[in-house]
Amino acid sequence: MSLLFIRPTAKNSTKKDKRYMADVSASPLKHFVTAKKKINGIFDQLGAYIQESYNFLEETYQNAELDPVTSEEQVLEVKGYLTNVKGISEILARRHMKVAFFGRTSNGKSTVINAMLWDKVLPSGIGHTTNCFLRVEGSDGNEAYLLTDGSEEKKSVKTVMQLAHALHQDELLDSGSLVSVMWPNSKCSLLKDDLVLMDSPGIDVTTELDSWIDKFCLDADVFVLVANSESTLMQTEKQFFHKVNERLSRPNIFILNNRWDASASEPEYMDEVRRQHMERCTSFLVDELGVLDRTQAGDRIFFVSAKEVLNARIQKAQGMPEGGGALAEGFQVRMFEFQNFERRFEECISQSAVKTKFEQHTMRAKHIAEVLRQIMESVHVAAQEQRVYCLEKREEFRDRLEFIEKQLELLAEDYRMKIKQITDEVEHQVSNAMAEEIRRLSVLVDDFQMEFHPSPVVLKVYRNELHRHIEEGLGRNLSDRCSSTISVSLQTTQQEMIDGLLPLLPSSTRSQIDLLVPRQSFSLSYDLSCDKLCADFQEDIQFHFSLGWTMLVNRFLGPKNSRRALMAYNDQVGGTYTYIFVALAVLPLTCMYCYCLQIPRAMTPVNPSMPPMQQGAMTQEELMVSMVTGLASLTSRTSMGILVVGGVVWKAVGWRLIALSFGLYGLLYVYERLTWTTKAKERAFKRQFVDYAAEKLQLIVSYTGSNCSHQVQQELSGTFAHLCQQVDVTRENLEQGIAALNKKIEILDSLQSRAKLLRNKAGWLDSELNMFTHQYLEQS
Repeated sequence: MSLLFIRPTAKNSTKKDKRYMADVSASPLKHFVTAKKKINGIFDQLGAYIQESYNFLEETYQNAELDPVTSEEQVLEVKGYLTNVKGISEILARRHMKVAFFGRTSNGKSTVINAMLWDKVLPSGIGHTTNCFLRVEGSDGNEAYLLTDGSEEKKSVKTVMQLAHALHQDELLDSGSLVSVMWPNSKCSLLKDDLVLMDSPGIDVTTELDSWIDKFCLDADVFVLVANSESTLMQTEKQFFHKVNERLSRPNIFILNNRWDASASEPEYMDEVRRQHMERCTSFLVDELGVLDRTQAGDRIFFVSAKEVLNARIQKAQGMPEGGGALAEGFQVRMFEFQNFERRFEECISQSAVKTKFEQHTMRAKHIAEVLRQIMESVHVAAQEQRVYCLEKREEFRDRLEFIEKQLELLAEDYRMKIKQITDEVEHQVSNAMAEEIRRLSVLVDDFQMEFHPSPVVLKVYRNELHRHIEEGLGRNLSDRCSSTISVSLQTTQQEMIDGLLPLLPSSTRSQIDLLVPRQSFSLSYDLSCDKLCADFQEDIQFHFSLGWTMLVNRFLGPKNSRRALMAYNDQVGGTYTYIFVALAVLPLTCMYCYCLQIPRAMTPVNPSMPPMQQGAMTQEELMVSMVTGLASLTSRTSMGILVVGGVVWKAVGWRLIALSFGLYGLLYVYERLTWTTKAKERAFKRQFVDYAAEKLQLIVSYTGSNCSHQVQQELSGTFAHLCQQVDVTRENLEQGIAALNKKIEILDSLQSRAKLLRNKAGWLDSELNMFTHQYLEQS
């Protein structure tokens, strides 16, 4: 609800006060009606304000995104104010002033009301008489009638005896029923000011009476406790008024010590008994209930005899003297005491109607408004402090995020360069180690021990096992040479990465870094694939005489030219005559034999799978030139001397030397043929394999080094990437924290604004109550 307040000017306020005083002088009832309308409007606004405040506090308290800015006690306190203000608003909304009479059974409650009405309207007598709640209010007509609860039928007032008297069983009503007696205003001046008198059954009649009293009487403006002066105040009477005092703010209470005419029979104890009753009643009102101070208590406690007053007034109404008949001594004093009660009661109702009805409620409303203003002020301060904390925390998160991003960028560049440096060193180290192992390959092959046999099946198995032996041996040797150093370097770099990125992680994560970045033992994999690399290796373990044609051609022409020479053939004729000059050293340092041998041979490729020589292959003349060039290269230093010596020897010894040379040649052939055993074949196989494998392995030296460096790079990059992931988690957490703080700050801004508005509304309501107090209560 919007609360708009325009403070009147001093001039307007003065005019308004003058009009107000004129209205009050003219009609106190109009003054009461105006004040009632005003206070009802204020309490309507107060109720709406409390409801709005309660919703705000409960919503704030239930908000899990905020730290507590209000407490559960505050929420419950404001909720209690809702019930309190609702009860007060219901009281203020009524058109009448209600006076409720209470007391134990047969204390004379109904008699007191009849005496005030100057007629025997309500059932009275000894024992339990009033069986239900009776409501007496004024009517504009001259005829009295009554209405039963839930019915609009007007019944004769005489039937109240049948309806409300406990001794009549014909039309007995339930104790929780309400009967309204409409009594003409002309017969009772008290009823002219919209006064309602509420009579109740004895408070000690039934245990259900409490709920009925709550229903019909707890909203009364004035309470009259009718006590029996022949006894003292009972706990049941006190308990009810304690309950009233808890529900209402300082209720107006009168105590009538009825049947005081009994004191006339014991005049010697009258003063002591009166003093005793006065002290106990004063203590009850002042000390126990706290509704009055001791100076005011004397105007609220009276000693009367309602029965005497009723009889006297009935006689007076019938034209007889009111003091006639057999009356106890001291009647005039008791009559004056009852009239004094009526006067004080009428002053409380008529002259101080506004103050009696509204003062305590106004004070209660001012107290509630002030408490709510303080609560909203505390919420506003708490929200402001929390907002400042969130702003500082958000700035801290932003600085931390900026630092992480810049530091991560610098570290990423630094470690990229370091990883490149380490991988280059690894590649160089592995390449050098592998080159060294290739040079020592013959030793590794000689270490291979397995039964050798020249059959194809066994050779296949032998090759496979040799491949595996070479693979394992080279891998093991390379690991011994490189892995240890590389692993140390890798672990050192990984630790440097962890140390470098550790400050970028939150403190709660740093202690768990070993779990977040698991480091397994790293080992290089030297995948040489010897079986695939040497898959096309073809061994040649056939017997070849060292001075045979093939060997000599290979010796003089070299492996490449010898293969070309042995593969040459004539494209036009199936074969050609090739003249080969062979120089044989038969006797060391004695002769040189030049042998010219004309051999008709078809030149076919040694390897059938190789294609025939294409056009442009070596011709016969080129072959001869190549042979002579090779021979000349071999004997370039002594060629002329050998020719001269050979000619001299030929002339000196002749055919004998030739025969001897052939004999030695044959013996050498036989010796070599006999020594060509399986062992010799195995040695030849291994020698050929070493030559072949060394050449092949040389081709993958660079590849192997690159492969190992790539493994190291992957390991280091993986470690750095995993660390970066943890840093990214930290960064995401910071970003989420900043977003949460932004949302929280936005909520706190709204909360501050609402708390400030509600605080100002409380101040506005307080100013309205102050104006009401000045206009209606201070001038009452």
